[in-house]
Amino acid sequence: MSTGDTTPDASEERLRRIEAVTAADLAHLDVEDLLGVLLQRVRTLLAVDTAAVLLLDSSGSHLVATAAQGIEEEVQQGVRIPLGKGFAGRIAAEKQPVVLDDVNPTNVHNPLLLRRGIRSMLGVPLLSGGNVLGVLHVGTLTPRQFTDDDRSLLQLVGDRVALATRARISHAERTAASALQRSLLPAELPTVPGLEFAARYVPGDGEVGGDWYDVFLLPSGRLCIVMGDVAGRGLPAAVTMGRLRTVVRTCALDLEDPAELLSKVDEHVRHFEPTTMTTVLCAMIDPEHRTLKISTAGHPPPVLARPDADAELLDLYHDLPLGVATARPRHTAEVALAPGTSICFYTDGLVERRNASLDAGFDRLRHAMVPERAEAACAAIMLQMVGREQVHDDIAILTVSRDHAPPT
Repeated sequence: MSTGDTTPDASEERLRRIEAVTAADLAHLDVEDLLGVLLQRVRTLLAVDTAAVLLLDSSGSHLVATAAQGIEEEVQQGVRIPLGKGFAGRIAAEKQPVVLDDVNPTNVHNPLLLRRGIRSMLGVPLLSGGNVLGVLHVGTLTPRQFTDDDRSLLQLVGDRVALATRARISHAERTAASALQRSLLPAELPTVPGLEFAARYVPGDGEVGGDWYDVFLLPSGRLCIVMGDVAGRGLPAAVTMGRLRTVVRTCALDLEDPAELLSKVDEHVRHFEPTTMTTVLCAMIDPEHRTLKISTAGHPPPVLARPDADAELLDLYHDLPLGVATARPRHTAEVALAPGTSICFYTDGLVERRNASLDAGFDRLRHAMVPERAEAACAAIMLQMVGREQVHDDIAILTVSRDHAPPT
């Protein structure tokens, strides 16, 4: 294969071509528009008939046609190429450029390439931090021997596409995860005579994850409180959290014992979400608000404050998180809710700090908890536990207070 012309005029031309695909005017474009512009410029600069970008799907097992010029049907027909199969699949699996001087059924997986009459192809991997994001490939309708210079230019474009795509996808995922999180957290906490509620949610380092809380009344009159934390960050964790929230609500309609409810949700997780691990705490308050039944699947215990005693962490049986294969039974504890009692449910971001032990975090929380009305208790906890600190992990917190007994 030729190494390309190295004369001064050729070098200047190559520099011009590189500048055309790295121009600053592309910085403001979103992913869809950026890919369209880059593919158009690549077709012109390399004098090719087709250009396409395929991105790896969320499973990491298939490449999906995302943008195309000259072979738009790849996108329109939703082409999916298994990793390691055919031309694009081989590029992604090997993380190396591939040249096909003669396209034929033995070296391509996608029949559209043959129907389109493509004779020669060049493709490069889209890499970010050593990880494959997808593949960029070009093709000609006449036989062509691509040079090293062609390959270098296409890889340069591929690197630009990978960088921009990773940044735009990350931004889009953060936006989607944030929107999903907001839509799934209760817009309004329920109005229940005799009880008050307050809540906060703070994303760690500005990126949402799988933390959630939920409060809802059941047909029996019981109040169900859920606090959970799906392992992971970003959109995948938020999506999983949304599915689990729905499962918990559905199971709560038929099961009034928190341990039984968590066992049922665990069955769902292990069957339908086998790669997921999550901690969940479930509590139910009886219609008279006298007792609270509670079970925890690996989740930190609530802190409770009574008017006549120091705040305390509830001493609960610490069952395993959901998604951990085990046949161990789950446990439910019962706690009395005297008039004037306040209780705080939370995720571990409230008490965990990189430079302090977890026990120290629990101690700080106990001292921050006060037997006040829900909003006052919630505000006091956030002031003492967070203050002006930039949190690095999500924090979800829900406080519940029971009114003092009415005067006789």
